[in-house]
Order: sequence, then C-alpha cells, then structure tokens
Amino acid sequence: MNNKKNSIYILLTDTGTLFTKMIKWFTNAPYNHVSIVFDDELNEIYSFGRKNPRNPLRAGFIREDVYFGTYRYFEDTRCLILKLEVSVEEYKNIREKVESFEMNKDRFSYNLLGLIGILMSHPIHNNDSYFCSQFVAEVLQDSGVQLWNFPPALVTPVDFFVHRRFDFVYEGKLYDYPYLDRDLLENAKSENRMLEHLNPLKLIKKLRPL
Repeated sequence: MNNKKNSIYILLTDTGTLFTKMIKWFTNAPYNHVSIVFDDELNEIYSFGRKNPRNPLRAGFIREDVYFGTYRYFEDTRCLILKLEVSVEEYKNIREKVESFEMNKDRFSYNLLGLIGILMSHPIHNNDSYFCSQFVAEVLQDSGVQLWNFPPALVTPVDFFVHRRFDFVYEGKLYDYPYLDRDLLENAKSENRMLEHLNPLKLIKKLRPL
C-alpha cells in the first residue's frame, strides 16, 4: 500500500482594498481571497481575481505573482498560509485540474453573482465563472479531496480558515513571510518606485506652475 503524501498550500489574503472590503462584507471573514499554491515558497499560485491590478472589475482565472503581480501594489497585505497533505493521486488530479483552467483561461470570468448566492445560502454557478474560494473548493472536490458537505459555490474563505484538516504554516504580513526570495522582493520594490516616478499624473503635478 502506497502511503506517500504530497503537500499543497492554501493562501488566504486581505489586501485591504475597497473591493476586498466589499467581499468581506459578504463573507464575514478575516481573509477575503483564496488561492491554491503548489510550493511553500509561493512561486506557483492560482486563483480567480483581478487581471489588472488597477481594475478589480476585470477579473477571471489568474496565475498570481507575489513579486511582480497585483500584490506589489498592496505592500501591507496580510495573509494566512495553510498546508494540506493529499495522496499522490489526488495531487496529480489537482495539478491536471488547474492546468485545464490555465489552458482555457480566456473563457472564464469572475462569478460576482455567486457572492449574492452566498448571502442567500443558494449556490449560483455558471460553468465558466467562479469566485476565488469556489474555484479552489471545486478543484479540490473534483480531484477527490472532500472537505465540505455543501457545494463549492457556497464555500467562503472562512471555511478554509476553520477547517481542521489544514495545518498552520504562517500568519502575518505577506512580505514578511520568511520563505520569499529577498532579492526578488528588492527588485520588485525598485521597479515599483520607478513606475511611481514615471506616473503621468505625478509628472503633471510636478510640472504644474505654482
């Protein structure tokens, strides 16, 4: 009998933006965004969220990047990292499921109506639209990892937060997480400062006569 286990990780975050505060109002959870992660260094992260850091309404399936993606605009982001041990077969299924989403990413959209469904305790699910916790829950469920006795479209970030099967890894500021690459973080900060300096609105303000 093969008892070998693989680990996946769940990243729960709160960027503190207006959009995430709205989601928090629906979910009543300390964290309002959920991602599935394949390594403890947070190099391979997948979820449903904003495709453009400045536009929360343009959202869908995304591969997230803690160094050069949306998170770099929200340096005070808080997070909780959880670990889940799964069988080799379940891990393979999870990988294949996420890869299927990635291969067809352009057809998926964000399930805003699903948030209303949570409020009404009635799942609202379109095959091509998901919100973040729904996506992660469905990937796990379809891969043979049964965690809840209700549909993925009713799973919220707090359901990950309180589930006893997950092991605690880290809680605190995302950019204080000790396994992040410090050199990449410094490069990202430098790039951020450069982009801020080149911001057209800031340049206009500097050139505007007193």
